[in-house]
Amino acid sequence: MKNVFITGAAGFIGGYIVNQFVEEGWHVLALVHRTMSPALNDLSEKGLVTIIRGDLRDVPAIEAALKKRMSKLDVIVHCAGRASDVGWRRTFRRTNYDSVRELVGVSKRMNIERFVFISTTDVYGLNDFHGEAEDELPLRARPKNFYPIFKIAAENFIRRELSPDQFVIIRPAQVWGIGDQTLTPRIVAFLRGSSRIVHFGRWRGQNRWPLAHVCNVALSTFLAAVDSSVGGQAINVVDDEQTTVDEFCRILAELYLPNKKLKTIMLPFWLGQCVAVVISGISTLLNLNKPFTDPSFYALYAVSHNLDFSNHRMKQLFARTHRRCVTRVEGLKALAEANP
Repeated sequence: MKNVFITGAAGFIGGYIVNQFVEEGWHVLALVHRTMSPALNDLSEKGLVTIIRGDLRDVPAIEAALKKRMSKLDVIVHCAGRASDVGWRRTFRRTNYDSVRELVGVSKRMNIERFVFISTTDVYGLNDFHGEAEDELPLRARPKNFYPIFKIAAENFIRRELSPDQFVIIRPAQVWGIGDQTLTPRIVAFLRGSSRIVHFGRWRGQNRWPLAHVCNVALSTFLAAVDSSVGGQAINVVDDEQTTVDEFCRILAELYLPNKKLKTIMLPFWLGQCVAVVISGISTLLNLNKPFTDPSFYALYAVSHNLDFSNHRMKQLFARTHRRCVTRVEGLKALAEANP
């Protein structure tokens, strides 16, 4: 049996990645910082997962725990990190960059076969795209935001320190699915408190919102760990369906607010900027985990641009291993069943 160490195992994405490896017959060493999910606890009681409690600010202690519990570790999946559009620079650096440097060191010292890093398509910046592939997109972070800045820094560090056969970078778009505590609740909360779906700028809500179902992220991560042909690559995880910003808002409204009739209002981009600067400024000053309301400055740019990235590498990987993507219809059906 092969062994994988997964950080962020109690989180939304990390939990699905844990389940994927378990289903594939691997033993998982799961890093848990504070609260452990019921699902993870159940897997632990069944002996399928070994829980390692620790803090990524103390990686030497984590390394000692790994060596104590496992003589041979095959893969590290680094999923933990701060995913937010507000907050202090030093917080993002510590969680999204310093931890990567430390874990890459662990990977080298323990002779790990594959280091899989969960990054983000935000590393491409927030501009209008039209189906470009990974190699056609330079890494850039504009407007300035610490989340993509330190994801880019982490990716560059991995490329410098590890040979191509030792790592793969997974770049999910906007991750959704059952258990999401970030994207879906944030949009639903805004729609619940508003009588309008608000769009800013020239796209008028018809720009692509790049969704990535969490099951597709988990499967991509597992395949990246075992497929030798993708070594050294970055892989965009994006659902096949073209979903616009307006369409996704209405899908969520139909699911979570079925009796609410929402009209659409278009506002100039500059007006949104004025409001967003204040929201982001206060939220960052207080180092909140998320903005106290929307739109934040970063979110405004995200929903006002056509974030249309190619997922050809993901599709090739799935086809080569005879796997299939979870479709939007399947994902929405599961959400509806989980939220009757």
